[in-house]
Amino acid sequence: MASSINHITFDARDGYALSLFWSKVTGYTENPEDPNEPGHEEHFIGPAGGGSGLLFINVPGDEKTVKNRVHLDLTPDTTRDEEVERLLGLGATVYEDHRRPDGTGWVTMLDPEGNEFCVERSKAERAKA
Repeated sequence: MASSINHITFDARDGYALSLFWSKVTGYTENPEDPNEPGHEEHFIGPAGGGSGLLFINVPGDEKTVKNRVHLDLTPDTTRDEEVERLLGLGATVYEDHRRPDGTGWVTMLDPEGNEFCVERSKAERAKA
């Protein structure tokens, strides 16, 4: 027997705003039959055609105070460095830079509410190595 992942859930101060940020990061969209609205308690985004997605639940007054125990690792369609620049433009910040002179490594970033995630090299960058 096994279980499948329905979605990955984030506690958020502003789930709506966080769902908009992650929608731009991933290209995931809301369910058109249950659109996300400011003031809703839950905000879901998922891949086109269905499947596991991201769920943001409003938890007012809950400040992030410790390191994430789970985080997302992103593989960009472009290059790692181009993706880092794009994400900075969307409101993410660099937390730890683990890029190495030989082109390997990753960047640990924070979303607008301080949740950690990593940007790895693209598949094309890995294939060149």
